[in-house]
Amino acid sequence: MPTPTDDRRDLLTVIAHMRAKPGQEDRLRAALTSLVEPTSQEAGYVNYDLHESVEQAGTFFFYENWETAAHLDAHLQTPHLVEFAGRLEELLDEQGLTINRLRRIA
Repeated sequence: MPTPTDDRRDLLTVIAHMRAKPGQEDRLRAALTSLVEPTSQEAGYVNYDLHESVEQAGTFFFYENWETAAHLDAHLQTPHLVEFAGRLEELLDEQGLTINRLRRIA
C-alpha cells in the first residue's frame, strides 16, 4: 500500500504526540476525532490520520501530510484547532503536545 510521500517527497509530514491526563482518555479521544473531518476540508490537506497506542491507551498520534508549511500554519489557525488548543491543559498530561515536522529522505 503506497503512502502519500512515496511519490511526493516534497510534502511536509507532521507527527503529533500527546497523552491524556488520567481519567480524560475518552474526552481527549472524542476531541481529537472531532478534528479529523473539518481538517480534511482544508486547503493543502493530504492526510490527517489519528492513531492510538496499542501499548498505552490514552496516548495519541496524528500522522499528517500537508502540501506546504504555509498550509500547516493555516491549519493551526483554524477555529477547530484554536478551540482544541484552548483545552490542552484540561485534557493532556504534564508532557503536553509534541509536534515534529519532517521531510521524508528515504
